[in-house]
Amino acid sequence: MTGNRLFTALALIAVIALASACGRKSGLDTPYEAAVQARKDAEKAKEPLPPEPEKPVKDRPFILDGLI
Repeated sequence: MTGNRLFTALALIAVIALASACGRKSGLDTPYEAAVQARKDAEKAKEPLPPEPEKPVKDRPFILDGLI
């Protein structure tokens, strides 16, 4: 019984370690920033340009925002 628990604990630790290493370490890109970057990359590679991204609408505050 102890062997099963030890194996389960080690497997769980391995899964957590692998999952924590996923992704990149930086800020997240907004959809607008990603579209602007895609446009720059296409222009640099002399490919057809994707449509011009629309500026994001200013976010209105919500009454529960203070709780976050």
